[in-house]
Amino acid sequence: MKCRVFLSLLSAALILSISTGCIISHCTTPGDGTAPASAVRPGLEGELKKDVRYLAKTCHPRPAGYEKNQAKAVEYIARSLADTGAKVTCQPFTADKRTFVNVSAVFPGKSAKRVIVGAHYDTCGDTPGADDNASGVAGLLALGRMLKGISPQYTIELIAYANEEPPYFATEHMGSAQHAQKLYTEQIGVKAMICLEMIGYFSDKENSQTYPGPGMGTLYPDKGNFIAIVGNWNSVRLSRDIQNSRRPLRPTVRLNLPQIKGMCMDFSDHRNFWAKDMPAVMITDTSFFRNPNYHQPGDLPETLDYRRMAQVVRGVHHAVLHLAAEEK
Repeated sequence: MKCRVFLSLLSAALILSISTGCIISHCTTPGDGTAPASAVRPGLEGELKKDVRYLAKTCHPRPAGYEKNQAKAVEYIARSLADTGAKVTCQPFTADKRTFVNVSAVFPGKSAKRVIVGAHYDTCGDTPGADDNASGVAGLLALGRMLKGISPQYTIELIAYANEEPPYFATEHMGSAQHAQKLYTEQIGVKAMICLEMIGYFSDKENSQTYPGPGMGTLYPDKGNFIAIVGNWNSVRLSRDIQNSRRPLRPTVRLNLPQIKGMCMDFSDHRNFWAKDMPAVMITDTSFFRNPNYHQPGDLPETLDYRRMAQVVRGVHHAVLHLAAEEK
């Protein structure tokens, strides 16, 4: 009953948003410029696969409470980010008398104002979490290697978060909530926050893509072969800039909606930046609207498409360079 009520409210909210003009969206197609394999840095696919396998297999399982496996993940992430030359720090915090750690890598810029890319490394229960969210962390580590030696105008921070998943989701004990509060308290400006949440699962089968509201399938692609940029009403400009950067993500669906309680728009770490009125978006393969392995034992490294995942990382890299560059 609760599920039916939720879907009914969700559908009504979506229809109301569309009918009142409170929705901004834009789709691109593969014909708009999907990156050919030659455009992706050589070796990137292999690097992504290696990182996903380590997190999903060697560190399995890695939910809250599995201290040893989480410690292995933290050490692996910190070591990889340290190799980029960035200033790497482990930022511990306490939840339920246990210590959790965010891993931050900072590339200092002329301005202290930050362009942030974040991804959570924990999993839901004892699932392998290849797509959710080893894929996002692998993308984060690849970005670090691609940014090595950069001297940006705006400071770039890459950060791996603890506690995105239950039992801490939507609480102050999320790693991203701790991070956003730290930035707010220290009055560090945020130009943009990009959340990488499940970026590795794609399908070219018809009707492989679903949506939260009825009728959306008539407006958006029915094949799960695109990447989505999801933002709130205050992140319209950021979403558009990412989609239209010099070498953009293609194909994409960009969706900006007002924050309506019960929508699926805030189901990851970007939510905590929205709560502080900081511009933030989620880049995602749409999670459970596409991937049948979501929060299941079948969320394995073998199910991911590393070629397309590499193209996503390439697009995010160019978006970060664009956002961190000096404004003309």
